Amino acid sequence: MMRKVVIAAGLFAASTAMGSAATLDTVKSRGTLVCGVSAGFAGFSAPDSQGNYKGLDVDYCRALAAGVLGDPNKVRYVALTAQNRFTALQSGEIDVLYRNSTQTYLRGVTLGLRQGPINFYDGQGFVVKKDLGVKELKDLKGATVCVAQGTTHEVTLGDYGRANGIDWKPLVFDRVDTMYQTFFGGRCDAMTQDASALAGAVTTAAPNPADYIVLPQTISKEPLGPFTRNGDEVWSDIITWLHYGLIEAEELGVTQANVDEMTKSTTPAIQRLLGTSGDLGSRLGLDNKWLVVAIKAGGNYGEIYERNVGKASPLKLERGLNGLWSKGGLMYAVPFK
Repeated sequence: MMRKVVIAAGLFAASTAMGSAATLDTVKSRGTLVCGVSAGFAGFSAPDSQGNYKGLDVDYCRALAAGVLGDPNKVRYVALTAQNRFTALQSGEIDVLYRNSTQTYLRGVTLGLRQGPINFYDGQGFVVKKDLGVKELKDLKGATVCVAQGTTHEVTLGDYGRANGIDWKPLVFDRVDTMYQTFFGGRCDAMTQDASALAGAVTTAAPNPADYIVLPQTISKEPLGPFTRNGDEVWSDIITWLHYGLIEAEELGVTQANVDEMTKSTTPAIQRLLGTSGDLGSRLGLDNKWLVVAIKAGGNYGEIYERNVGKASPLKLERGLNGLWSKGGLMYAVPFK
């Protein structure tokens, strides 16, 4: 009996190990990373005039492809809606979901998916036309509010209205681009979404951005991050440690421009991060210097942030909660040791 139990346990462990490496093996064999993104969130994922995807989420896809395949351009982007994003991941249509998706309890325990580390702390906000004269949310009583279907925003809008006696009238859309067209066309009094997405919408979709204001109040916590499939531990660990690597690089002053020079550093933490000591990459089935290539693709977290949504971008968002822990933010890398 004991022998059977031991053999069964060994077989289970072996099958789990084989299953956990499935996505990594598939990506390496295919030679391309298939990354699920949004089709039109300025600053996070949106095609430019040449059809090339740009944004914070896109830069994570590029860094992942660089670290795993050695080339940040070996990515095929799949534009997904709020309704089909999780199904696409569950079915294997994509390898990883980087689509400014909020992490929640129910998504974590009911979808068969694993929530990765938070790469952007956000909150649900509202945008209105300045001449509407709205100063705070209670001024929106009776207002028509544009909101996207299948999002946490739709649920939170109803919850907040009931809890605070605000009888706004939701107008629900299955496509974000249609929602933008409708709001900026004047059919809704307000539009609700992640505050960062609203800033991007005003910048890129409003006929005259100066006519609109994103209200300062937020009504929720919206921790955004990647999703992977349950039972794929090695792949999920790669996504996790990619994020921590980009944060650690910023903490240690490793940038896109100096990463090669930094491989000569005698600082133990930098040596471990960049694979010149510790053999940490090989434990994930990757080259020990995988993070060197990932950082060269687009820089550390701070560089990715500033370029896409920060002061160097049209959105010009403050770092705020997305700053390093040492500078008053929440971004904190688990040590590489």
